[in-house]
Amino acid sequence: MTVEENIEAQRAAYGEPLSAIFGRVKQALGLNQSELAGVLGMSAPMLSQLNSAQRVKIGNPAVLQRLQALDGLAEQLDQGAVEAAEVPGRLEEIRSSTGRFTRTTSMVSAEGGDAAVVAGVRHLLRAVASGQQIKDAANQLESSAPGVAEVLRTYGLGSVGPALEHYTRHKDLF
Repeated sequence: MTVEENIEAQRAAYGEPLSAIFGRVKQALGLNQSELAGVLGMSAPMLSQLNSAQRVKIGNPAVLQRLQALDGLAEQLDQGAVEAAEVPGRLEEIRSSTGRFTRTTSMVSAEGGDAAVVAGVRHLLRAVASGQQIKDAANQLESSAPGVAEVLRTYGLGSVGPALEHYTRHKDLF
């Protein structure tokens, strides 16, 4: 497979290329690539291969869970739900976590609260469809099911702030 095909395979598996996820997490949490590899529990060369799309998938479920936890922490930091001073302790908790085979359930139970629900929905959508697929589905549903189209756009394509606001407005429906 070519690098372009691998990037598309990552997009299909994770909702976006791993380089985008790694970059977002590193920037938000102030980590370099070696530090990110250490928190994830993988070698720096393996992270580099995933980052450059020489490899497609993260084979270890614990590493995948840690990456999801880091992405959730980055979102919480961006929302102001976590203070910068809490990040080192949270990074250590994530580094020592063993992971689970389930994706969304582990995210929700590990984080708790509205932000966790939003993160879980966002991760679920991005795990089952690429951004383009979510956009196409929302466009197809716009006339027949505008509420569903809004949910797809808000949670699948938008930033975390509007998704959290949307959930807060509608959580009484659950």
